[in-house]
Amino acid sequence: MSQVKQSNIQVGELATGQALTIPLYDFIGSNASAPSVYIQANVHGAEVQGNAVIYQLMTLLEGYDVLGNIKLAPLANPLGINQKSGEFTLGRFDPITGVNWNREYFDHKVDLTAWYAKHQHLSNAALFDAYREMLVESCQARLTLPFGITTGHRLAVSLQSMAHQADIVLDLHTGPKSCKHLYCPEYDIDAARFFSIPYTLVIPNSFGGAMDEAAFCPWWQLTDFAAQQGRDFEVPVSAFTLELASQERIDLADALDDANGILAYLSHRGVVREKVEPANMARFGCYLKDYKKFHAPKAGLIEYCAAVGQPLIAGEPLVNILRMDLYGTDDAHQVISLPMDCVPILHFASASVHQGTELYKVMTNVFTL
Repeated sequence: MSQVKQSNIQVGELATGQALTIPLYDFIGSNASAPSVYIQANVHGAEVQGNAVIYQLMTLLEGYDVLGNIKLAPLANPLGINQKSGEFTLGRFDPITGVNWNREYFDHKVDLTAWYAKHQHLSNAALFDAYREMLVESCQARLTLPFGITTGHRLAVSLQSMAHQADIVLDLHTGPKSCKHLYCPEYDIDAARFFSIPYTLVIPNSFGGAMDEAAFCPWWQLTDFAAQQGRDFEVPVSAFTLELASQERIDLADALDDANGILAYLSHRGVVREKVEPANMARFGCYLKDYKKFHAPKAGLIEYCAAVGQPLIAGEPLVNILRMDLYGTDDAHQVISLPMDCVPILHFASASVHQGTELYKVMTNVFTL
């Protein structure tokens, strides 16, 4: 059965000269025409569960006939992973620039009018090969700009260059205190039924800086542009962000469930020869425009009343806000609710918050997938 090969890629250097490297694991497929896959985990330092999912997926793949090449990059952000303060991992933002590590990817902003005019004579397969080559070369050129790039952007573009070489891209994350949810492009919504994830956020064709968008937006844009010229084809690349519950936790049994969900999707796409059925479970979705953030109306100590992943009826308690400085007044304890039905997906990790802190993200206008 399939064997895995291990290597490393350098993504930067520490001030003392040591190389920053990421481990890579490659399953070499037996069928060159099968889709290729890139999977990464732990771009945010505290979001470690994706590594356990990659581990479980690799143990499963060793027993399967792998047709398409699969590249896996756990521990994808060595700087963020090692950014500790006491018992906590702080690695969500680049400590040098303050930018979210998952908003550092390169927006190619391809001049499709010029590019397509030059390449429209090609067959679909040759067109896709040329476009992929352009995207990879653009990343490589970005890494060698004469004035250089930031530490975080170098890491992101190094990862993005590998992702652009695949037909399927999976970016494994977690929330602070979160239920499992999937970010899925609207053109690929049917794919959500294969992953072992109950909630799906359907995202539009716009680049916000994340890996999934960096992978699929250029291809979605090419597909739309070609359609305007009278040439129709399916978007050639699929990319998803899998949010695997809460940060700062490793759960190998839960990781196996998610690995089996990924395997079911890879089976559906023909990456492995064997048939793997998806989990029999209810799945729900909402459009990204209906994914709402609730910010603390005032500072205080927070009791998170609404359980993540459980429907919340309008008017039911979302949070209790405790203000010890206001003891003896009506404002010492305040119950906050929302005016619409929703499903809380994640909430802030700390019980002590400033005014304006993003306390919850909730799905509204939820529908069955």
